[in-house]
Parts: sequence; structure tokens; C-alpha cells
Amino acid sequence: MQIVQNILLATHVFGLAIIVGPFILQMRKKEGFATGLILTGAIIQLVTGLAMVGIGEAVLDDDYNSIKIAVKLGIALIVLVGAIGARVAEKKGKPVTPWFHTAGGMAAINILIAAIWR
Repeated sequence: MQIVQNILLATHVFGLAIIVGPFILQMRKKEGFATGLILTGAIIQLVTGLAMVGIGEAVLDDDYNSIKIAVKLGIALIVLVGAIGARVAEKKGKPVTPWFHTAGGMAAINILIAAIWR
């Protein structure tokens, strides 16, 4: 089961790159955002994060900090809502920037939480 956990971790990092990469590259743009990429990354992040915690707790007997996981889940949901909002705004021809920056900025905050909070 550790192999599955490692595959999930690699996919989780890949999802992170799909969000943060376009966010950093397009941060100063006014239009033409890669909203589809960010939405895909947000979904990958949420699904793989939940799967890693579920497998870790249920099968591998890993002991996670429940408060940290709850905070990260809340932020991941904000990222997902921001990504969905950006995609919908893009389809309707409305301003995408606030949604785009919400998704990318909160993803960056989630990285800091993962790296610093032990």
C-alpha cells in the first residue's frame, strides 16, 4: 500500500504544479488565463490529498495532525471554488482575475502550511 501512497503523493505534487505554475506565469496578465489547467490541478489536489490521508489513517496507521488536515482541506476547497469561479467567469466573459488570484494565492498558502506546519 506504500506504493499507492507514493503514487498519490507524486500525483498530488503534479496537481500542485498545475495550479501554481500557470498562476506564477500569468500573475500579471489581465486576460487569457489558463483556468482549465488550474481547475484540473485543484481537482487533482483535493482528490489525491483526501486519498492520501484516508489511506494513511486507515491502512498505514499514519498519525496525521487533524487540525492541520482540516485547515488544508478548507484552503483546498477555497482553491477549488476559486478555480471553478474563474472558469465560469471566463465562459461568461466576466472578469477572471479575482477568481484566478484567489485560487493561485490560496494554493501558495497551502504549500507554506504543508512545508512549515509540522
